[in-house]
Amino acid sequence: MRGILLGCAAAIAMAGGSVAAEEWRGWNIHVEDYPVSHGMERFGALVEERTGGELTAKTFHSGVLGSQPDAIEQLRLGVIDFGVFNLGPMGQSVPEANVTLLPFIFKDVPQMYALMDGELGAAIGEGMRARGIVPVGWYAAGARSFYNGEAPIETPEDVAGMKVRVMNNDLFVGMIEAMGGNATPMDFAEVYQSLRTGVVDGAENNPPSYESTNHYEVAKFYSLTEHLIIPECLCISLKSWDALTPEQQEIVAEAGRESATYQRELWDEREAASLETLRAAGVEINEIADKSAFQEAMTPVYDAYVADNPDMAPLVEMIRAAQ
Repeated sequence: MRGILLGCAAAIAMAGGSVAAEEWRGWNIHVEDYPVSHGMERFGALVEERTGGELTAKTFHSGVLGSQPDAIEQLRLGVIDFGVFNLGPMGQSVPEANVTLLPFIFKDVPQMYALMDGELGAAIGEGMRARGIVPVGWYAAGARSFYNGEAPIETPEDVAGMKVRVMNNDLFVGMIEAMGGNATPMDFAEVYQSLRTGVVDGAENNPPSYESTNHYEVAKFYSLTEHLIIPECLCISLKSWDALTPEQQEIVAEAGRESATYQRELWDEREAASLETLRAAGVEINEIADKSAFQEAMTPVYDAYVADNPDMAPLVEMIRAAQ
């Protein structure tokens, strides 16, 4: 009888332990050695440490849990517990996120951080929560700039007549057309050959992407227009969030903020290394101190966006009024 009682006690203890400890699954599209990935690993380590192992957060890298649009839906349903998502595809589920896709909406990356860590991030976060998503950290994804094989771009007029590859999005097509250029949406994998053969004159992307794909070999002028600064979100499923205690929620929120700070530092380092590689390869890089002419050229793009999305007008004004 004593042996039976001890066995029952052990079984109860084991059952209690399995209930108390929970492992979250996290989605990530990037390979393991990437700033976003390292940020997510830091998030998981902080959560496990500060909850005493009651909650662990394991990240699955390289998109093994599905495509980004599918993963966002899985997050909303609670199938995936957390992930880092670009606000581009997030906009399909959360219209408020689309405001960050407007060209030149942010003056620079530090301004984007300040706004996303403050009132703008809170407003977008409300839209996310209404759709089953809780943001806990805003990650860096760099600033996208123009590159081509002809000459530096200093003003919007320099884009006139140029064939520029863009992502397949009406906002980005309108951006090029507003400067007098010819937008050419195409798959990213086709860009190198299209630049080499003259199908397009130029394209745009952040420094690590421009450098790592060797696009600089066929387009040696890189102009730091920083026309698109699209943040990424470390997000928690609302279903997973609601299952936490208030104390655990605070731990997760703080871990998210700290991981975002860490990820931004890693991104800066990676971006600086890419720029150094580009300069060593003979790429001509020009900075643009005053982007006001580019921002003014986007007036028709903004007018069309607000006409189609009148509810987003206050968010647009909030960003444009920020210093």
